[in-house]
Amino acid sequence: MTTKSSAKMKAPNKVKEFRENLMMSKAELARKAGISVQTLNRIERGEVCRVDTQRKILEALNLKVDEKEKIFS
Repeated sequence: MTTKSSAKMKAPNKVKEFRENLMMSKAELARKAGISVQTLNRIERGEVCRVDTQRKILEALNLKVDEKEKIFS
């Protein structure tokens, strides 16, 4: 039997590191990406997110989709 916390997939990324290097707050990145701060928190903890959400974050960080590997592994 799996518990709710152990069933969540992990997807390591560099969103927090990249955001902090740009001196951008979580609220600012979430607003620019059109996602909630709660969603951004989950992503920065390494939880899996949809491809569409990844695209929104990349665009908010002024990256192109083909630069995805800089942030998402």
